[in-house]
Amino acid sequence: MTGRIVGCALWTALALGAVETKNWILSEASDFEKGNLKKLALRNDGRVSLAPLVTDLFDAQTPYLWSIVEDSKGTLYAAGGGPGTESAKLVAVDTAGRGRVVTSFDGASVYALAINAKDELFAATSPNGKVYKVVGGKATVFYDPKQTYVWGMAFDKLGNLYLATGDQGEIHRVEPNGNGKLFFKSDEAHARSLAIDPQGNVIVGTEPAGLVLRVSPNGTGFVIYQSQKREITALAVGAAGEIYVAGVGMKLTTGGSPTGVTPVAPTNATNTLTTSSGPVGAQGQRIAVAPPPSTGVANMAVSGGSELYRIDPDGTPLRVFSNGTDVIYAVVVDAKGIPWVGTGNKGGVYRLDTPYLVTTLPALSPTQATAMVARRNGGLAIATGNIGKILSLGPELERSGTLESEVLDVAAFSSWGRLAHEAKLNGGAIAFATRSGNLERPQKNWSEWAALKDGRVASPQARFLQWRATLTGSATQSPELREVDVAYMAKNLPPRIEEVEGTPMNYRSSASAVSMPNSPVPLSPATLNLPALGRSRPRSPGMQPLPNASIPSSPLMLSYQKGSVGARWLAVDDNGDRLTYKVEIRGVKETAWKLLRDKLTEQSLAWDSTGYPDGEYQVRVTVSDAPGNPPGQGLTATMESEPFTIDNTPPVITGLAAEPASGNLNLRFRVKDALTVLARVEYSIDGGDWLIAEPTTKLTDSPEHEYQLQVPRPGAGEVLIAVRATDANDNVSTEKTVIK
Repeated sequence: MTGRIVGCALWTALALGAVETKNWILSEASDFEKGNLKKLALRNDGRVSLAPLVTDLFDAQTPYLWSIVEDSKGTLYAAGGGPGTESAKLVAVDTAGRGRVVTSFDGASVYALAINAKDELFAATSPNGKVYKVVGGKATVFYDPKQTYVWGMAFDKLGNLYLATGDQGEIHRVEPNGNGKLFFKSDEAHARSLAIDPQGNVIVGTEPAGLVLRVSPNGTGFVIYQSQKREITALAVGAAGEIYVAGVGMKLTTGGSPTGVTPVAPTNATNTLTTSSGPVGAQGQRIAVAPPPSTGVANMAVSGGSELYRIDPDGTPLRVFSNGTDVIYAVVVDAKGIPWVGTGNKGGVYRLDTPYLVTTLPALSPTQATAMVARRNGGLAIATGNIGKILSLGPELERSGTLESEVLDVAAFSSWGRLAHEAKLNGGAIAFATRSGNLERPQKNWSEWAALKDGRVASPQARFLQWRATLTGSATQSPELREVDVAYMAKNLPPRIEEVEGTPMNYRSSASAVSMPNSPVPLSPATLNLPALGRSRPRSPGMQPLPNASIPSSPLMLSYQKGSVGARWLAVDDNGDRLTYKVEIRGVKETAWKLLRDKLTEQSLAWDSTGYPDGEYQVRVTVSDAPGNPPGQGLTATMESEPFTIDNTPPVITGLAAEPASGNLNLRFRVKDALTVLARVEYSIDGGDWLIAEPTTKLTDSPEHEYQLQVPRPGAGEVLIAVRATDANDNVSTEKTVIK
């Protein structure tokens, strides 16, 4: 029989079964993402492929770049700013990869760039809220909307420039000659993002209510979607008119209303402006706005995470992406109509292949992908934050990438078998190598990486294993890895018995208590609960637990049954094999072991002791893991108990006599038990109540005691005196005498 371990998440639960062939199978995205992917993309259905090629084009030597555009010649322009800088840089990278600083803007940041059909470049600054036209490295004011912030800009087909502003939530339209005016006034504090759809409508995202509005060319507005998020940080429109909307952060409410509020920005919060130049509301309070993290804190999460929605041309919304911690800064639709998402604060870039399939690309070394533009060559250009760089993404693929799996811990010394995989090569190749070791982390003192030999793992036997897949392809095609299956078998280790002990006399694990016929009520309780074995066992200083150290046994509940005796034990197997037990008994002065029971599966046994002479005995328990191994390959271990007593003989009462004495009786007798301490001695007069008899030593603490009692005589006639003695094992004897 073959066991199967499906995915890393089940290693702990299933890795320790019987010694038989098992399979370590990785096929889910959650399996692969626990490994180390280099230059590889991972789709959420578990497909691994070569990632688009990422190239550093230019380091702007600034903390953040917030916007990026491309002209008709393929030249890229990006601008930004950030804490610790006195001016915002506008930089350019030409098609040959040469970068330069075009100009700078003192005391400001640039959150929006736009290029018109004539390749004229425009930059908007904040917090002084002006639009500049940049010609030959010189920037001149083109339009002043009289607003604090300009968050976004876009040209329509007629050459009109639209501005999304804050902190009064206005949209301005500027004609090609520079004449502009208020085009649309929202009820929001900020018009945070802006795009133009194929019909010439202006699509606007707001903050703090997270609205998406469609404003027609005549200035009529209509809310097409209200996000569950607070702020619409980015918008992109596809060729068919579908709109991709990025919503970020939790909404703050006033009086239970989720909209129309102007929150106070928390100090030192991620993606909020807390400097004196930050956005200011109508009451003078600062407004929480992403993306510009003017605090310089770039490694914290925004409360509420991010979501991306697709709004179809008929207005139907669909959530197509979400992330509980990252911030979506940028959304772009490429030439093939595929949306891409740029996030922080882990430099995440995602490709939305379908509404349900998302491919995660390798994380960028800058922690934030703040802006993206679809290039004419079919690739993307990315502006980043912390640090401000320009990167190219694709269109060609990486030629090679590797995936190092998570480490498999078999928890026992193991041998390795065949490594099989499921893949679609697409003209490429996938090569595997493995390494093994007996340290938890693959560091020094592991084996070297070794290629497969005839499809089998060539690494040495060990406790831990890791595999590496190397994917190679071309600039346009990549192999696709879908599943990896490694067969292995843990070495059979012998089981062991850690503890054996006898259980109390007259008890067994049965449902009810049974007393001997005509016996008195026993001194012992009807049931006993024995604590688990192995719970408080001492460990030598510096001693480490075994890899699969057993958990303590379960507590054992026993019921009273006169004459029963038993034993229990704690046995473990580091392979998790099924175990059986043989129990034998012998007297301490005997040489031959006699079988009590074989093929037991429980870790306790009780039996009738009345067929055994009184005396000291031991039990021997032999454990076998044969049920979990091939015939002839099972292993055993044995342990003997400490001596225990079988005692079914009652005490002996001798010398019982009584003499009259001044209206009383002087009662004398002796009680002796052969093996155990006396528990209780009583007497009764003329069949009356049993009364406790006190020995001459006052304490009942020995197997033998003498008794001298003076008891009242009930009358002048004949007197019946009875004495009853009980030992520690509930063995009872009675003697009587008659006084005339």
